[in-house]
Amino acid sequence: MAERAEVSAARLEAPRLGLVDRIRAAAMRHEPIRGYALLSPTMVWMLVALAVPLAILVTLSFWTQNYLDFDRTFSFNNYIVYFEKPIYLKLLIKSVKISGAVTLATVLLAYPAAYFIAFKVKKNKLMWLILITVPFWTSYLLRVFAWKVVLGFNGVINSGLITLGVIDAPLEFILYNPTAVVITLAHAWAAFAILPIYVSLEKIDRSLLEAAADLGEGPIMSFLRVTLPLSMPGIIASSLLVFIPTTGDYVTPNLVGGPTGIMIGNIVASLFGKANNWPLGAATAVMSMFFITLVVCAFLWFTKQVRERVA
Repeated sequence: MAERAEVSAARLEAPRLGLVDRIRAAAMRHEPIRGYALLSPTMVWMLVALAVPLAILVTLSFWTQNYLDFDRTFSFNNYIVYFEKPIYLKLLIKSVKISGAVTLATVLLAYPAAYFIAFKVKKNKLMWLILITVPFWTSYLLRVFAWKVVLGFNGVINSGLITLGVIDAPLEFILYNPTAVVITLAHAWAAFAILPIYVSLEKIDRSLLEAAADLGEGPIMSFLRVTLPLSMPGIIASSLLVFIPTTGDYVTPNLVGGPTGIMIGNIVASLFGKANNWPLGAATAVMSMFFITLVVCAFLWFTKQVRERVA
């Protein structure tokens, strides 16, 4: 009787709801609509912060510029200029190579740290993860300038090697070249590589390692056959998190790269800045994104083929 009374009361109150409230109540009864309603704030933010600027950039790449005025006539002139000057493509390939070296160095340095926290640390793992993020408590520029002090002509490395008698004169090849860019970027993005790998290692079922040991596998073979394959998602994620942003970096090459360490990001920044040629800068940025997308797709395809053959 009580339930019938509640239903009757609800039916009596239903007509009192406004049209908007009734539509909302009917829509929320459908699970897909509820899902889109929950995602809508994120989707709106991504649209405003990512899709719209990208669309503006692509549109701008098909315009031309006459001093301070934009000619909005659709034209491929900027892309023609891009391919006519081989310097752009050479710098893009060079940037991909430097970013590839940064990614490789970062992952190789990050994996042991993530492995140590996941398997060797038994208590206070949160403290270790916080310690990893300590360099991010300071400004990115300060960290880059710190590496200039370390790698400089009279820096920490040269002074230490001279004091130990290893060298007689300061080494000149460790600053203002691609090597300095790789070292600085590898340190700057280390945390972004450690955390995804740590998550993958932490999710590995320890009973699988025990089963491998019971079957006679040693520590090295257990790592190669069990731990490493199961941690590949973290390695792939960390590689992408490092490779994609560093390819377009222009601050670090500008500060520690010197003339031989310039990357494509420096050219894009110059086109938007000193050259004041925004359409050509937009076309260069679009081509860079397109080329990086191809490289990432090839990397994902290659890793997929390797994992299928190993499995």
